[in-house]
Amino acid sequence: MKTKYVLILSGLLVGILIVLFISIEIGSRHVLTPLQDLSSTESPQASAFIDLVPVSAPMPTLEIAAASPTTPQPVPVEKPLVLFKGQIEHIFFHPLIAFPELAFDGDSMAQGYDDWFVTVKEFNKILDSLYRNQYVLIDIGSLYTEKEGVVKPKELWLPVDKKPLVLSIDDLNYYTYMRENGNASRLVLDELGEVAAYFITPQGKSITARNNEIVPILDDFVHAHPDFSWQGAKGVIALTGYEGILGYRTDQLDSPNYMNAKEGVLPVIKRLKETGWSFASHGYGHLDTAKITLNRFKQDTLRWKQEVEPLIGATSIYIYPFGSSVLSKDSKYQFLVEEGFHIMCSVGPVPYLAFKTDSVMMDRRHIDGIALHDQRSRLLPLFDSLEVWDSIRPGPGPK
Repeated sequence: MKTKYVLILSGLLVGILIVLFISIEIGSRHVLTPLQDLSSTESPQASAFIDLVPVSAPMPTLEIAAASPTTPQPVPVEKPLVLFKGQIEHIFFHPLIAFPELAFDGDSMAQGYDDWFVTVKEFNKILDSLYRNQYVLIDIGSLYTEKEGVVKPKELWLPVDKKPLVLSIDDLNYYTYMRENGNASRLVLDELGEVAAYFITPQGKSITARNNEIVPILDDFVHAHPDFSWQGAKGVIALTGYEGILGYRTDQLDSPNYMNAKEGVLPVIKRLKETGWSFASHGYGHLDTAKITLNRFKQDTLRWKQEVEPLIGATSIYIYPFGSSVLSKDSKYQFLVEEGFHIMCSVGPVPYLAFKTDSVMMDRRHIDGIALHDQRSRLLPLFDSLEVWDSIRPGPGPK
């Protein structure tokens, strides 16, 4: 009898073990572990996980540890930083041609627009190429330190494989001729409080858009590709003052509309600074530094500081109008240093950066119709003009 009960109990134990084994085996087939390949389309769970990832999601600058839907969100693993020791590119643009039919209409301004501006289509293609070529926007102020008038180079540490790029925009003032020849009219804040551009279309319609001017286009590009900006940097906006700034007539101090212009532009300036943009002096009257007298140069600089600086805040960046620079020993250069400018930017065909005891000299490449047409080989590290060129331009394409 005892033997019979022993056999019955043994059979029950074996049965229980078999049931447990089957349950564990079946359950394991419905759990994704970190070691499983989520790229496999044979797994329903894997396919569902992949479908949740937007197709347009940007390539990250951070490597993400393996994870599964059953685990917490992965913790980013930072790529190592390396000391950059190569040349530092600085490129600049003028406001974009939003309406080519006005810019290239054959009037007296058409040749100038063909020479010195780029279209929206060209700018977008340039951004794509810069990103593919591993450039990353940096703050020009990160290149040096200044203390009690002494300027010293600053080490630049970047994510591995990234190359630094300074971007600037000249004459983002929206002069009268610009508004009549295909540029925007002014920068504004849209309904979400973000910087956009206000336009009058060739048909006379008023529109506010984020896809026809450098600032909002670049803001959106960095939002989609955060690894294109190092530490939140965007670009430098170089302003004159003789027709106001950013499309607001802040030059008309005695006008009854001055306060409206000032109150209109200040929120835009504030948002630009909050989103990584900085400002530079481009002279008040866009005068040729090398050609005018020292006295007139001083008057021009001081008027800019009196009218423009109170709106945008102090800046240490001076961008020469026409790219017309002077040597560091020149009295005009020394006057700029005395007035608080410590980095002077000219124009040149290749990268150039030189440090003086009290200042920095930097050249910028002009990105415009002339550069696209005549300087393809020099620009190849940045982009290929043949790929960028907008066929709406008059005349032949790049050489």
